[in-house]
Amino acid sequence: MKEPSMNVLLSLLLVDDHTVVREGLRRLIDPQANQWSITEAGTGFQALECLRRQPFDLAIVDLSMPGMSGLELTRRIKSEFPSVAVLVLTMHSEEQYAIRALQAGANGFLTKDSAATELVAAVRKVASGGVFLSAQLAERVVQQLNGQTPTPDIQALTNRELDILQRIVSGQRPVDIADALHLSIKTVSTHKKRIQEKLKLDSTAALIRFGLEHRLGNELIDPSVDDN
Repeated sequence: MKEPSMNVLLSLLLVDDHTVVREGLRRLIDPQANQWSITEAGTGFQALECLRRQPFDLAIVDLSMPGMSGLELTRRIKSEFPSVAVLVLTMHSEEQYAIRALQAGANGFLTKDSAATELVAAVRKVASGGVFLSAQLAERVVQQLNGQTPTPDIQALTNRELDILQRIVSGQRPVDIADALHLSIKTVSTHKKRIQEKLKLDSTAALIRFGLEHRLGNELIDPSVDDN
């Protein structure tokens, strides 16, 4: 991909299930409208349909979406449309989310609270073939990957377990979780038991407190990667 310039029109795909978020991102990008065209999608499935209909240079993907998570969408984009760069957005700045997004194939990771000041720079960097992480987050990611900081307990969870934990913290009932993930209630209960064992928590209330302390209630991690 070429460096964005006045003579190169880049096609951007904004993927977020919240209209107000897409509108906000569009307003941040609009000053560059002479360089970038913008298409919006409200779900991962809609995003894939857009990608099949026309070429895009970059997809800006929210991690937390119903039906298809941002990680699943990222992985499918990189598998089906490898030339499309992916910039992942999330509400949280914890390095575990950045690591999982990068493992899924993302070219950049940006928190929504820093989008106002860093989105344009992130788009330019990723669209030109680079990788974008904020300096502070990049340092924490490297420290964790190098073993310089303790690995959070949450890193012991598989993506499937983390997904179920987040759904529990968000208030979903076991039957709702089973339906959403196409699992039996017994399987959901088994995963919940394993989560409690790994985190050394003895009750659902303790599980929810742990999730709230780690701000896990809103981001849904795709369970199809490492679902042991």
